[in-house]
Amino acid sequence: MSENINPEEIRKDFSDVESQVVDTVPAEEAPVAEPAQAEETAPAAQAENLADKSLAELSEMFVQLKDSAERMSRSKEAEAIKSAFYKLLGRLKGESGVSEEAESSQDNPFEAVEQNFKALYADYKKERAEFNKEQDARREENLAKKQAIIEELKALVEGQEDVSSQFPAFRELQNRWREAGPVPATAFRDINDTYQFYVEKFYDMVKINRDLRDLDFRKNLEAKQAFCEAAEKLADNENVVSAFHELQKLHEQWKEYGPVAKEYRDDIWNRFKAATAVVNKRYQAHFEGLKEQQADNLVKKTELCERTEAVAAREIKNTAEWNAASKEIEDIQAAWRRIGYATKKDNQKIYDRFRAACDAFYTRKREFYSGIKDSMNDNLEKKLALIEQAEALKTSTEWKKATDQFIALQKQWKEIGAVPRKKSEALWKRFRAACDEFFTARDANAGGENDYYGNLRAKRKVVEDIQAYASAGDAAADETAMREFADRWAAIGHVPFKEKDAVNKAFRDAMQEKFPSYGAQRGSGAPRGGRAPRSPKDLLIEKYNKLQQNITTYENNIGFFSASKNSAPLIRQMEERIEQAKAELKELEAQIRKAEEGEA
Repeated sequence: MSENINPEEIRKDFSDVESQVVDTVPAEEAPVAEPAQAEETAPAAQAENLADKSLAELSEMFVQLKDSAERMSRSKEAEAIKSAFYKLLGRLKGESGVSEEAESSQDNPFEAVEQNFKALYADYKKERAEFNKEQDARREENLAKKQAIIEELKALVEGQEDVSSQFPAFRELQNRWREAGPVPATAFRDINDTYQFYVEKFYDMVKINRDLRDLDFRKNLEAKQAFCEAAEKLADNENVVSAFHELQKLHEQWKEYGPVAKEYRDDIWNRFKAATAVVNKRYQAHFEGLKEQQADNLVKKTELCERTEAVAAREIKNTAEWNAASKEIEDIQAAWRRIGYATKKDNQKIYDRFRAACDAFYTRKREFYSGIKDSMNDNLEKKLALIEQAEALKTSTEWKKATDQFIALQKQWKEIGAVPRKKSEALWKRFRAACDEFFTARDANAGGENDYYGNLRAKRKVVEDIQAYASAGDAAADETAMREFADRWAAIGHVPFKEKDAVNKAFRDAMQEKFPSYGAQRGSGAPRGGRAPRSPKDLLIEKYNKLQQNITTYENNIGFFSASKNSAPLIRQMEERIEQAKAELKELEAQIRKAEEGEA
């Protein structure tokens, strides 16, 4: 058939072929992609979604990723989870006061979860390395295949006078080329440029008949129509970034196909270019929207920085205020995590500002609780000194003198604040043992003026008489009876140590039941021995001072509890007591002012 081709027709055909050899996107019309921005933004958005996760949730997410079939293609997601995990772990360690040198799980409560995640990540990293090694080897194999295809194509072009007879072999080489798969990135441009060179040279030299050429054109047209349809569907893809990347793949595939007939060339390209423009427009609009959102996020994060800096600079005097401020900081941090990224140029700056404000707050908090720790150590020394005195005194047989000394030691013990939790119980047991040993020996040797069991019987008789008392409704008579009962009680000596608390409680309960006014006086000491009753103002002041002491004790307890795990309920209970006591203080202040006005 080729023998009858007119030379002029051949030249015309060659001209048509040459003009359609590389029917790809002209450089000046090629879509402008922004892959760097897309690659940067997608992991950033994912990191924002991970910011609210706990260590356990992040570990579980990594396990699910590691077990998924597509795990090797999700390496960026794996790195994002790893980054979020160690950022959160570092923050929690800092807030919990865990040092970098902590070696035991007792000193580092995060050791188990950290080691578990580290093992998971190491397994994944090893598997990923093996996968990448296999992929690199496969790309090298593909490169060798494509190099061999080029050598065959070169021989096809240079070794035949009538290249048209080799068109089926040429088509087979093209199919093998497309099926060969990806090659190393460093060789991609050279290998493709070389391939395109020989493809174009083949078309330049080909002397095929019109039927074969038209068949080739039709196949190329069908393939490019399919690319147009795929590109047009991408306009409906809700994931704009994913659609953009898919479009880039279509453009790469478009370039691998040869020309189409001249009458379809402009139409097919314009159709593909129009679909490309729609995807690109949505892509650009997506990032414009992101920029607006990021600018709004910057405003919100700036406001949170200002709030954090205000809290960090606030004067805080006690543990209750520190706990309230900590809760405020935690709420701000939670709000921060719910806000997305700020603008690219300001994101790191605003984060550094926020982190600096948080660090300043927690540094001051650590210094405050360090002071409490020093106070506890000082209290420890004081209690050890009392224990030594009690142990030196426990064998004394000067019962009256030693009893008074023990009572004084017990009073001092109660006035000393909290000590480190790990030593508190042991110290108390040691002190109580010394007291018990002395009072047991004292009670066993009681006699004469030290008839403790006789005193116990006498005090029980007073309680029985109080309980038997019947008021006649005369307030003066009741006041006199109350004083007499109090005087009788005060005149009786010590009772056995183990019975002291029980009999004293029975006396107070009986007096309170029969004489309601006794409850208001016993805080300052019930009238005894003819001692004049204290004024209402004095009683109010004494109650006020007692409440202030209670608040100090509660605050010390909070500092003590904060060093232990699972202490949140106890801390809340102490805080509630503090708030209640403060409310009572305000009422007492008003009552005291009113009493002072009455005295004036």
